[in-house]
Amino acid sequence: MKNRIFVSWTSPTGMDCKLIGPETQCFCQHRYKQHKTDFTEIPSNRPIPLPCKLKRCPCASYEYVPLNGSQPVRCRCKHFPEDHEVGPGHLCLKCRGKCGSFRSPWVCSCGLPAYLHQMVVETKEERLARGHPVGHDVPYAAMGGLTGFSSLAEGYLRLDDSGAGAPDEAFSSQPPSASDHPFLRMHTGGGGIPELDRLSEGMGAVRLTGTDQDMDYYEQRYQARLKEERSRMRAVRGPQKKAVTQGKKTPSSSKKQAPPKR
Repeated sequence: MKNRIFVSWTSPTGMDCKLIGPETQCFCQHRYKQHKTDFTEIPSNRPIPLPCKLKRCPCASYEYVPLNGSQPVRCRCKHFPEDHEVGPGHLCLKCRGKCGSFRSPWVCSCGLPAYLHQMVVETKEERLARGHPVGHDVPYAAMGGLTGFSSLAEGYLRLDDSGAGAPDEAFSSQPPSASDHPFLRMHTGGGGIPELDRLSEGMGAVRLTGTDQDMDYYEQRYQARLKEERSRMRAVRGPQKKAVTQGKKTPSSSKKQAPPKR
């Protein structure tokens, strides 16, 4: 708990696009929890190395590879990370190093390519100095950069200081527009806006005011639709019932009269 290491995949803008967790896969195809993540004493050299603990794995330090869907991104030589060497340089084994090293042109959700990102391994004090959250002290190993449920989201979706950040006051207090959700317009008092007035004309000139009038309007539309469906069913069943009735009368009327007894 005292010597926890925070690991993140960070863009040049300082945003943590990916916070590493116990099951996050490394370039060596092993999980983060299979690397050295606990220290009795924090190393003095930077960056802090996180070597893989499995035997015969040449991984010198944990390195995150982003995913494109369910598969890792490809190198510029069109080959996957497992087709490259795990050691320094990551030379390609299929194109015999013609690509130089693993470098993916894949663009992150922050708008920057993956090769501009870097791994950041830092202590609690160093992370606080960057202004990023550290969460609560937990007695779990290999937590990486996870500090809460929001840590599972990508950087541009997180509203804390490690991600895109919370919106400013101007964004939160801006009036609703016609592109907003109807419930948002209803609960923020969207009446009186020209866009909403034009939309409400097609709905029976009823404004979304958040009162019982709106519910009465929707209830009237629902009852009118039910009444229309019932009348449509009667119109369909009427000729069918008449044809069935005529069909039943036809055999009885077509009976031949018995000849008179002699």
